[in-house]
Amino acid sequence: MKIISASWIITCDENSTIIKDGAIVYDKKIIDVGTIEFIKEKYPDVDIFQLEENSIVMPGLINSHVHLEFSSNTTTLKYGNFISWLNSVIGSRDELIEKATTKLISQKLSRMKKTGTTSIGAISSYSFDLEACKKSPINTVFFTEVIGSKADMADTLFADFKARLNSAVLEKDESFIPAVAIHSPYSVHPFLIRESLKLASETNLSVSSHFLESPEEFEWLHKDQGSFLDFFKNFLGQSQSVTRPMEFLNQFKNIENLSFTHCVEASNNDLHKIKELGATINHCVTSNRFLNNTKLDLDRLDEYSIPFSIGTDGLSSNNSLSMFDELRNLLMTHTNRNIIDFSKVLLKAATKNGSDALGLNKGELVANKDADLICISLPDRVKDENDLCMNIILHTKFVDKTIIGGKNV
Repeated sequence: MKIISASWIITCDENSTIIKDGAIVYDKKIIDVGTIEFIKEKYPDVDIFQLEENSIVMPGLINSHVHLEFSSNTTTLKYGNFISWLNSVIGSRDELIEKATTKLISQKLSRMKKTGTTSIGAISSYSFDLEACKKSPINTVFFTEVIGSKADMADTLFADFKARLNSAVLEKDESFIPAVAIHSPYSVHPFLIRESLKLASETNLSVSSHFLESPEEFEWLHKDQGSFLDFFKNFLGQSQSVTRPMEFLNQFKNIENLSFTHCVEASNNDLHKIKELGATINHCVTSNRFLNNTKLDLDRLDEYSIPFSIGTDGLSSNNSLSMFDELRNLLMTHTNRNIIDFSKVLLKAATKNGSDALGLNKGELVANKDADLICISLPDRVKDENDLCMNIILHTKFVDKTIIGGKNV
């Protein structure tokens, strides 16, 4: 049993509770949380590790959607338009993957840890990132991704998907959790969707999928028109989409932990269905901006009571995997939101909501949750508690201490 105390405890619980001069009792899980006076009186025989002045303890950040296999990209890919970007990914895919060695991905994960991330939802297209994720102390929900829209290749693609998923299942432990990703409605044949989701449902695996990320995708899925028409004709000889958005969503029933990423072009009917499915939306604001897509309308999510979590996406469409960088970008992008109030919403989205999206027992500093904590120091005293969450986002680049599963890492 250990106790750590700080100037402020940000619980990120259901009520966004903040404790001034607080302390946390923990081992692998959180045992108790309260004011320092309360904890001293209740646990008189346990030594307390006191953090410095202007210190904060909060849950570790949860990056609910990240791609690691393109981590070698810096200046190679084309931004500013979704189709231009997609063509550049296909053209440079082999080169970028070859450079993204286990060593490089491990370095990126290490930096993520230093910037406060303690859990990730890693979307893996080829499983080339499996070894690095397995070695990292960061908790990984490892989404083996299925992709392919050609009917005559469906059996082969499904066999490959199952083999990669089985490899992930063999590595399963308390910090490496296999899961299933359906790439998107435009890129996965209905047979592959059905069989992959059946497998996920039978084995109680979390599921995630990209959904309506761009105007080009919207035009293709609804009308078989737009830039995607030339793309699919050139690469796959297809002139019609393999599924429609609502047909796609209707296949995701009976999945306990479900998330959809982007959803910036989702209709009201789509959002109603996502709410009905009990899903979370992974918000990747920087990626949306890099590819010149729309920003997610958070007011509509509020209207449908759909929670959102936060992901960085990958370095194929971002220049940073730091969640604090992503949080600052969110603050600056959603200009219709009050910066003080929105900061509280964002910290909860980056912790509790991410945990819910990935099916984890983390993201809150409350009893019986996993003891994944980060310790931060602000440059000066915060005079108004109401400004605390905003100042954490504005001023934190690296954390002082990272604790995962009760251990300093």
